[in-house]
Amino acid sequence: MYEKLLKSKMSPENYEKLAALNNPKVNEFIGLFAEHCDPASLFICTDSEEDIQFVRDQALELGEEEVLAFPKQTIHWDGYKDQARDKDGTRFLVFKENLESMKAMNSVEYEKGYEEIMGIAKGIMKGKKAVVLFFSEGPTESPFTIPCVQFTDSWYVAHSECILYRSAYSHFKKMKESEKSDFFRFIHSAGTLDNRGNSISLDKRRIYMDTQNNIVYSMNNQYAGNSIGLKKHAMRLAINKGRFEGWLCEHMFIMAAVDKEKKRKTYFCGAYPSACGKTSTAMIPGEQIVGDDIAYFRNINGEFRAVNVEFGMFGIIKDVNANDDPVIFENLMKNQEVIFSNVLVGADKKPYWLGMEVETPDKGRNHFGEWHEGVKDSKGALVELAHSNARYTMRLDYLDNIDKEGFEAKNGIKVEGVLYGGRDSDTTVPVEESPNWKDGILLKAATLESETTSATLGAEGVRVASPMANMDFLSYPLGEYTMNNIKFGESVNQTPRIFSNNYFMRGPNGKFMTSKLAKKVWLHWADGRIHNEYEAYDTPTGKIPMYDDLKNLFKELLDENFTKDDYNYLFTFHCTKWIEKLERTKAYYLKKDPGTPAAIFDYWDNAIEKIKTARGKYGDEIKPGNYKG
Repeated sequence: MYEKLLKSKMSPENYEKLAALNNPKVNEFIGLFAEHCDPASLFICTDSEEDIQFVRDQALELGEEEVLAFPKQTIHWDGYKDQARDKDGTRFLVFKENLESMKAMNSVEYEKGYEEIMGIAKGIMKGKKAVVLFFSEGPTESPFTIPCVQFTDSWYVAHSECILYRSAYSHFKKMKESEKSDFFRFIHSAGTLDNRGNSISLDKRRIYMDTQNNIVYSMNNQYAGNSIGLKKHAMRLAINKGRFEGWLCEHMFIMAAVDKEKKRKTYFCGAYPSACGKTSTAMIPGEQIVGDDIAYFRNINGEFRAVNVEFGMFGIIKDVNANDDPVIFENLMKNQEVIFSNVLVGADKKPYWLGMEVETPDKGRNHFGEWHEGVKDSKGALVELAHSNARYTMRLDYLDNIDKEGFEAKNGIKVEGVLYGGRDSDTTVPVEESPNWKDGILLKAATLESETTSATLGAEGVRVASPMANMDFLSYPLGEYTMNNIKFGESVNQTPRIFSNNYFMRGPNGKFMTSKLAKKVWLHWADGRIHNEYEAYDTPTGKIPMYDDLKNLFKELLDENFTKDDYNYLFTFHCTKWIEKLERTKAYYLKKDPGTPAAIFDYWDNAIEKIKTARGKYGDEIKPGNYKG
C-alpha cells in the first residue's frame, strides 16, 4: 500500500534494497512513518561498508559530527539541556486493564499516549534526510537474535548504532516466512534543530514504548540514551519479550576470569548499580571481557548461556585515564573510529574530559559552546570543561582484553558465576557465596543497594534500593520479574553460583579498607569456589572465604599483604544491619509492586528470623568462623 510513496522518497537503488527483503511488515513500518513523519528522502543501509561509510559521511556533511585531530575520530555535541536520559519523558504505553499493575512505572494510557506521540511525530522530518538501518540484538543467525529496524533522521544516531550493534540486513533477507513479523521497531527524530544542530523542542521530548507491539517512539532528542533505540529502549522490549518466552534480559556485563596456570577460563556475569564497580569489574587487568552492559540469558540444551547484546560500548568518559582504565584510555588515544560526545575540543582539535589526568586547555568548544575557564551559564553556575556525563562510542573488539571466542559465539557462553555488587560502608562483606540460586536472587540480587556518597545526591549515606541493578529498565511488575529470575535459574541442569560483592567497606578511620584492585582477589576466590578449590565459613546469608585463602590470593595476584585484623573487620556479619537491610527491601517491593507474591515476603521474614536467632546465640557482630548454623 506504500509502494508509490516509498518509490517517491527513495532512489531506485534504495527501493531495490528494501524490496529484496520481501518483508511486508518491514515495508508497512517504513511506509507508515515515511508518510506520517514526511522526510524528504530515505536511504536504506545494508551491511556493506559502502553504505556504512555513507552514514558516516552524512553525519559529517549535515554537521551532526565533526572530525578531530585523528581523522577517524569525531565529536558530537548534544544540546545543553539534552545531556542525559529523560526519565520523566520516558513512558510505557499501557492498555487500561494493565495500568494498575504498572502504576509504579512511568506509564500512560495507551490510546492517550499513542495520540500524543503520533501528534508530535506528524511531519517532524519534513525537509530532512532519513535513514533506515537493520541491526541485531545479539549475534545474527543465532538462538539469541532479535532483529531490529531503526528509522531516524539523525545520522549521528545511525552512525552510533553502526558501531554499537551488529548489522543485520543479510539476516533479514534470510528470515523464514514465520519470522518476518518478529522484530523490534524504532522510530526516532531529532526534531527541529538550532544553528548548532541541536534539538530545540525539548518540551515535546518523548520516548514512548509500546511493549505490546515491540515499537519505541523517540522524538525531539539527540542524547544517545534517549535516541538510540537499540540500547535501553530495546532492553525494555526484550525484558518483556523474555517474560512470555522464558528467557531473561539483564543489565549485566559478561567476562572471563582467567587462570593461566590452570589454563582455565570461567565465565561470569555481573550486575552493579551505577558507581558500584560494574565497568571496573568487567575490565579487571588480566581478565577478559565479552560485554560491558546488557546480556541475554537462554536455556540452551539445559545450559545457562549468555550473549553480549551489543557490538560496541557507549561509556561514560569521566575519570577514564591511563592509571585507572589503561585499556580503554589507550584505545581513545588511537586513530580509530570513536565518537566522542560532550567533551571539550581544544585548539589542537583533540578531545579532553574530566578526570583525564593530563594537562587540559583553558579554552575550547564544548556542549556549552565557546568555553573558557571560569565561564558561567545563564543560571550563574560554573561550566566545567566537559560534561560529567560525556561519553565515548567505540567498538568492543578494539580492546586487547576482549575474549573473541565468547564475543562471537552464536550459542553464547556457558555462565558459571553471577555477581551482584552494591555499595555500602558498613554492612555487606566484600564477597559472599549464596547457598543456592533462589537464595542468591532473594538475598543478593533483590537486596542490592547503593549508598549515596555526596550531598549533591541528597543526604549522604542513604541506601538507594536497586534490585538486580535493573529497576530503570523493567517493563513489567517487579515481583513477577523476580520470580521469573528464580524460575529461569532453576530451569537449567547446572545453575551458576551467585556471589555478592561490596568494594566500599570503610574502616574505623572512614577510609576504604582495600585498594581498587582487591576486586581481582574477590573474583578469583569466587572462581575457586566454582571449581571446588576452597572451603568456606557459613554465615546466616551465605558462605565467606577463609583467611589463609585470601592471604595467599592477595600475595599471588597483587603482591600485597592482607592482615588477619583486616580480614576479621571486613568479613564480620552484622546482624542488626542485615535485618534493617531486609526490612528496607520488603518496604521497597511493597511500594513498587504491591502484587509481589506473598512467598517472597515470607522468604524474607524467615531470613530475618534466622538472623535474629543467630544474633541471640552469637551476638550482633559474628566474627568469621564463629557461626555454626
